[in-house]
Amino acid sequence: MKVNCDKEGIKKASQIINEGGIAVFPTDTVYGIGCNPYNISAVKKIYKIKLRDVSKSFPVLAYSRELAEQIAHFDKFTRRIADRFWPGPLTIILRVTDNKLKESLNLDDDKIAIRVPNHKCILELLKKCNFIVGTSANISGKMSFTSADECFNNIENYDIFVDGGTITSKGESTIIEIINDEIKIIRDGPLSKKEILG
Repeated sequence: MKVNCDKEGIKKASQIINEGGIAVFPTDTVYGIGCNPYNISAVKKIYKIKLRDVSKSFPVLAYSRELAEQIAHFDKFTRRIADRFWPGPLTIILRVTDNKLKESLNLDDDKIAIRVPNHKCILELLKKCNFIVGTSANISGKMSFTSADECFNNIENYDIFVDGGTITSKGESTIIEIINDEIKIIRDGPLSKKEILG
């Protein structure tokens, strides 16, 4: 099923996610694929769709930093960075504090990658769902998609596709982890370490 990124489309997509379905949606970086992160069978289905190694845990998109604090630990330094760059193309690896999520996402090392994306469509979806697994909608190791048509024609076995047109971005988000108040870049992206340190 394909829907537009409008009130009706968002309503339908949020219902499907909340009922355990899989959605493909636009973000501010690339097209993403996701589900309710608490739904173990839905999470397993995304691993199959992406042909992803189950040892690699999925990141989670949150509606806001305040909501993200319900599932992960933020210290003053991390909170300051989140407030500066969220919503935006920055994923932060944090210590997970939600045991249910730890189990459903199979987070062996107690760490979770979280981001608040800066895109009206996914934010409207997150407003209704709070948290969504947010990984790029592509086969692992292949290029991610910024074109709705390319993504739609190359990804299968999801339940709903939210068409947000073409995304203009500088690629997937920068991933960081803060260790002893030091920023460590885990994946290069639109934001450099220098910009993050500001």
